[in-house]
Amino acid sequence: MKAFFMNRSLLAAGLGLALTATLPAHAASTTPAVPAPKLTETSAPPVAEPYPDTAVAHEQVEQAFALAQKTHRKVLLDFGGNWCPDCKMLSGIFALPDAARWLDSQFVVVPVNVGRINTNLDLAERYGVTIKSVPTVIIVTPEGHALNGDGSKALGNARSMSPQAVLDLISDWNKRG
Repeated sequence: MKAFFMNRSLLAAGLGLALTATLPAHAASTTPAVPAPKLTETSAPPVAEPYPDTAVAHEQVEQAFALAQKTHRKVLLDFGGNWCPDCKMLSGIFALPDAARWLDSQFVVVPVNVGRINTNLDLAERYGVTIKSVPTVIIVTPEGHALNGDGSKALGNARSMSPQAVLDLISDWNKRG
């Protein structure tokens, strides 16, 4: 499951590029924000190792922005580490079927491994966010504008949040741009 969301998005892009090529020239730069679905799950199982190797982060982020521009979605950067219980829980919430479908419709999701908060930190700094704890989530437009720099650490207590609360918070951030 290491790069589940990024790989799934790339697959979907391959299938959907023909559709996006037919969009009118005046189409919005990003998909309109759709509210988060109402989830029936009240909890989610944590994912054992949600983050890929630290060495692939820069390439995955670059690919995500290229895909986001083609598919008119935003990029959701999920900074964390495989040692972090809240990160594992957040990834479990992201993997719930209804949550995954909604996230995929709105974002290109990229799990970014920051090691022990000592690598790939420059990727967050591009958007004015200094990572001091994980998980840190940043929603970025395809043009590179962070929508939630002010609340990027709000999911740091994912273990104590319901799946619905997590998606509702992300949905609120998504409405900003």
